[in-house]
This record gives sequence, structure tokens and C-alpha cells, in this order.
Amino acid sequence: MIPAMPATVAASTSHRRPARRGSSRRATVAALRFGRLAAMGLVASLILVAGVSGSWGTAQHVMLTKGREQGTIEVARCGADRCSGPYTPLSSGSQARARVVIEKTVAVRTGQTYSVVIKPGGDEVVRSGPAGVLYAWVPMGGALLLASVVVAGGLGRARWGWVLAGSGMALLTAAFLAV
Repeated sequence: MIPAMPATVAASTSHRRPARRGSSRRATVAALRFGRLAAMGLVASLILVAGVSGSWGTAQHVMLTKGREQGTIEVARCGADRCSGPYTPLSSGSQARARVVIEKTVAVRTGQTYSVVIKPGGDEVVRSGPAGVLYAWVPMGGALLLASVVVAGGLGRARWGWVLAGSGMALLTAAFLAV
């Protein structure tokens, strides 16, 4: 027969060891959870910053038009990735040009006339107006869609994921309809 332990000794030993293991395990779980949230937050932030960076290269010319040459281009010829045509000025101080270049997209067709803004220091133009603004922010729409997956899955924030996805879809749909 095994002698019985005094109640105070049995209670103190039985509570001490599991408490230490449990608190150590809780601290590890908390640290891993924090690490996952930090990593996923960083990834989502980088995706969104990349979207803004990818869009701003064109958007700055379309949105900040003060002092820029504005006019129209009649697309005369298209190559593999660029189209060209004569430029007709609409803003004061702008000069007519025999040939300017615009990026070839599904929205640019030969024989059509588009309102454009000339990029400084060259003969390259970008579309202006509502269609140009929306088209310039298409990379941001894609970044919003991608970040929504990271936010919903990696961060566990489903509502914010849906908000980001809805914003991205709205932006891409508006750009598709406007262009």
C-alpha cells in the first residue's frame, strides 16, 4: 500500500507544474499569434504600398494637371505596345505636335480621339478625364483585391477583407466601364 501524501504537499505539487507548463504554452501561443499578425500586416501593407506606387506614376499626371499641357490625340497608328498620332492642344501655352505616343491598351483604338495630358520632358501622353483617372488607378484595384485575401485569411479580419475586395472590384469595374 502507498502511503498518502499530506493534502498541502499534494495540492502544491499538482498545481505548480501544470501552471508553469500552461503559462509557458500560453506565452508561446501569444508570441506566435503576434508574429503571424505582424507578418501578415506587413505583407498586406506592402501590397497596398506597391499598388499606390504602381498607380501613382500615371495618376500624378492625370490628377495634378495644373501647369501641364492638355489636349487631344487622334490615334493614327498602333504598334505592338504603343500607338501614335497628332496632338491638338486645348490648354493655353500648349503647342501642337505632329506625333505623340500613348500606351497601347484595350481602350485605345486606331481612328479614335482621346483627351490626354503630356508627360513632362517628352512626347508621351496619358489619358485624362474620368476614364484616365480610373485607368491610372487600376494597379491599386488589383492590390486591394490581393490584400483582401491576406487581410481575411492571414489576419482573420473577414469584414475588412470584404471591404477591401469590394473597393477593388468597384474600382476595376468603374475603370472597365469608363474606358
